[in-house]
Amino acid sequence: LTLGFVVVCAWMSGPVAAAPEPSSAVSDWQLSIEFHDPQRISVALPGESEPVTYWYLLYTVTNDSGRDVDYYPAFDLVTNALEVVVGGAEVHPKVYDAIAERHKKDFPFFAPPAAIRGPLIQGRDNARTSAAVFREFNPDADAFTVFVAGLSGEVVRVSNPSFDVSRPESETNKRAFVLRKTLALEYKLPGEATTRSTGVPVRVDRKWVMR
Repeated sequence: LTLGFVVVCAWMSGPVAAAPEPSSAVSDWQLSIEFHDPQRISVALPGESEPVTYWYLLYTVTNDSGRDVDYYPAFDLVTNALEVVVGGAEVHPKVYDAIAERHKKDFPFFAPPAAIRGPLIQGRDNARTSAAVFREFNPDADAFTVFVAGLSGEVVRVSNPSFDVSRPESETNKRAFVLRKTLALEYKLPGEATTRSTGVPVRVDRKWVMR
């Protein structure tokens, strides 16, 4: 697998329409992340007659920001069929055990996401390795993007052009959105729907977006 190295500059969430461009400079703290491109793993789970297949993105995050920070990552996988799969959702704990076993030689200190969240001390010796795990998605999708957020303190607040001043502010009628600079990893899945269960994703782009 390809081992990529990326430096993530800011947090993001919310709609991308009319979003500002990501900053090329670091205006606040930032962490570094090394990652393997997504791969599959099939795990025998209690109550299931057949192994269940998941996707996972193995990564190591390091705090070289110059100060200790709180680390709370977020991963979303979005297919070109508009299916959104939240990292960690509907994932059995045994899946993380299986990933740890698969990579124990190279990553003996692998830990599930819940175990690495929180204060992250500076330095390579304090780096943390985990995996963003996603349930299997619709095989009709032949492309997907993994969005990675939570590696910087940089945020941008933008007004909601659709805000209805005649109604009280609420989750469906927000006055403004907080956008975070997010890493977008774009992949293509070769082959037809019937063969994609064995296909290897090909990374086609890596860029920053405001999300």
